[in-house]
Amino acid sequence: MVDSGKVFELSAIRRIYKVGSELVYALDGVDLSIHDREFIAVTGTSGSGKSTLMHTLGFMDSPTSGRMDFEGRDVSAIGRGERARLRATRIGFVFQAFNLLPKLTVLDNVVLPLIYGRMHVKDKNELGIQVLQRVGMEHRATHTPGQLSGGERQRVAIARSLINQPRLILADEPTGNLDSKNRGRIMELFASLMEEGITLALVTHDDEVAAYAKRRIRMQDGRIVEDSEK
Repeated sequence: MVDSGKVFELSAIRRIYKVGSELVYALDGVDLSIHDREFIAVTGTSGSGKSTLMHTLGFMDSPTSGRMDFEGRDVSAIGRGERARLRATRIGFVFQAFNLLPKLTVLDNVVLPLIYGRMHVKDKNELGIQVLQRVGMEHRATHTPGQLSGGERQRVAIARSLINQPRLILADEPTGNLDSKNRGRIMELFASLMEEGITLALVTHDDEVAAYAKRRIRMQDGRIVEDSEK
């Protein structure tokens, strides 16, 4: 199958968990297409399925049934090793809690995803500085996360998500630990990255954050109940 600008194509995706004798449909027949350069906000109440959807898109979980194509290839039933490779090379992640290692410098945190590659240390560091420049944090390269504000830490986390030149960035409540000023700065940064060609999907419960996205998906009981564009 030829990749025609679609990052993901999900068809009738179900993710079913067994809790005691009960079956829980975390995803219940999800159909979803994600195209290049889209900026998507995924919303919904707790237990609606939005986190399970993000874990599925990020290859951290596998569907129970249905078909999932990534870059034109059926990846519904790929093994753990291939999921790990795709996570490492094609998907970038940004988390609410930043997930930076406190004893490493900003630069070392950013280049950490390159640890298993064969790139020379000098080349890794040069690439790290380049992505830090994209988020306005190159002047903090030698600092540690404890010396940064919350907004600065999230910028570093975004730089780390860019280091492998991913096709898609997944962000899970990326502004949840930030004040309103830094929340706006981070969302403006995401919007600028989308203009550079990055595809972005973020989970949020904040309507102001969701308003930055060009497309909004609302989930309920494991299903997509709204899919609207500006």
